[in-house]
Amino acid sequence: MSDGGQRTAASVGAAGNGVGQQTAPGTVRDATFEVMRRLGMTTIFGNPGSTEIPFLTDLPADLRFVLGLHEGSVVGIATGYALARGEPSFVNLHTAPGLGNAVNALANARDCRAPLVVVVGQQDRRQVASEPFLTGRALDRLAGEYPVWSNQPIRAQDVPGTIARAYHEAQAARGPALVVVPMDDWLAPAEETAAGSPELMLRSRSVAEQDVAEIAALLGDAESPAFVVGAGADSPQGWKAVVSLAERLCCPVWQEPFSRRAGFPQDHPLFAGPLPWRRRLMRETLAPHDLVLAIGTSAFRLYLFEEGGPPVRPGTRVAVITDAIEEAHRSPCEVALLAPVDAACEALASRVAERESPPPEPMRRPPPPPVPGPGEPLRPGHVLSALAERLPADAVLVEESPSTQPELYQRVPIRSPRGFFSAANGGLGFGITGAIGLRMGMPDRPVVAVLGDGASLYAIQSLWSAAHYRVGVLLVVMANGRYAIMDKLATDHGGPGAWPSFESVDIAGLARCLGCPSVRVQTHDELIRLLDAELPGLRERDEPLLAEVVVGV
Repeated sequence: MSDGGQRTAASVGAAGNGVGQQTAPGTVRDATFEVMRRLGMTTIFGNPGSTEIPFLTDLPADLRFVLGLHEGSVVGIATGYALARGEPSFVNLHTAPGLGNAVNALANARDCRAPLVVVVGQQDRRQVASEPFLTGRALDRLAGEYPVWSNQPIRAQDVPGTIARAYHEAQAARGPALVVVPMDDWLAPAEETAAGSPELMLRSRSVAEQDVAEIAALLGDAESPAFVVGAGADSPQGWKAVVSLAERLCCPVWQEPFSRRAGFPQDHPLFAGPLPWRRRLMRETLAPHDLVLAIGTSAFRLYLFEEGGPPVRPGTRVAVITDAIEEAHRSPCEVALLAPVDAACEALASRVAERESPPPEPMRRPPPPPVPGPGEPLRPGHVLSALAERLPADAVLVEESPSTQPELYQRVPIRSPRGFFSAANGGLGFGITGAIGLRMGMPDRPVVAVLGDGASLYAIQSLWSAAHYRVGVLLVVMANGRYAIMDKLATDHGGPGAWPSFESVDIAGLARCLGCPSVRVQTHDELIRLLDAELPGLRERDEPLLAEVVVGV
């Protein structure tokens, strides 16, 4: 179900004379399709509107259109697909209403480091000045600063080359690049002299020994270094390089707070666990260490503001290795190295001296909770422990259950690269959609999502897409009938919240109404039977399954 692998110089060079250039008469639409083919973007994720009709009508047979029933779902699925493949997904949105509905999902795509090419429709150029119905005002600015690049081509003929540039901008900055295209542009004649872009973009991933000299010196001077890893280390090469460096230094490795992706094998003896997000607890956790090296993330991710000083104690030195320029620039640290994470860690591992100090205390995971007795409710710990015992090592776990997130971190170890994904900006809706897109992009890996019932409602309509396109993902919805995380925060704040519970919402019933198979689980025996029946064959599954698991709060 993927668009194919990496393109080589030979294959790209053979495809044509230049992106955006035409060797035969044709329309801007024809030229754009050629760009999409060269760049491997042959799947279009969209929810169509009138401004998209000239682009989408009578698509060529080699281009696939994936329909989502809401623009947030469209972008969420495309985000998961891009993360799975490591290449930009192509998204088509409908002028101001479509882009407006998708803004939070675009913000999450940027924070998730997901490259997207987002083409937004606009009214006909010939009447935009008079603002007809469905005109989008300043569409290239509607999503604010969340796109990594935005543009509306000056001429119709420049659309193909602009979309090619958007591909390269999205890939380089790993986020959504946005192109606004008036609807009449698609049928305009293409032009050989239109704006173009490179047929093949090569990016160096090497790191010279002198590039890591400053951080190597910090590590050499440190008596007790520690690592904090993040999304930027989440690749097979990144895991291997960070493991090699950590083992050489015999130092503990924490996962960044509010983990978006896992940057280190969580069953490794050096894995210390998730780093607390509260300033005081973070400082206490890192206090024994005189150097903290953040790898693939910034220094450091926090949440609610609280007094109590900086997240590390005075005297603790901080360094950062990241390939995301924004992470480097916002990190208060002694040294920040902007470089490919895997190559930088490999260079460090070859430069620093091996240590023979005693290994740090490994993470201690809680035992499974006792089986509930007659009449006792299931608890989240029962579900998470059962999953941890049965998930294949290469399973992809998607998390969007705020009230059970801390317990999930404690109970379920991530054991393979690209094995964990979560919404990076804290907004809801990515859990279902991201899981669908990830499974579409990684059809050879089992994908399981752990969702809150409140969170699932933000993108419940995406179940139609999962069912229609036969995406074999398992969606486990923890149904407590309330926004449990908000109840807890309100209680901590000194009183009850102002919102009602919603036990009457039938999540499994909603799934069935959207064509998605579903089951409702209320007992421990039902839970174990379900997981024992579904997890072994999940890799081969060709339709979604939603399991609404009723849990107590």
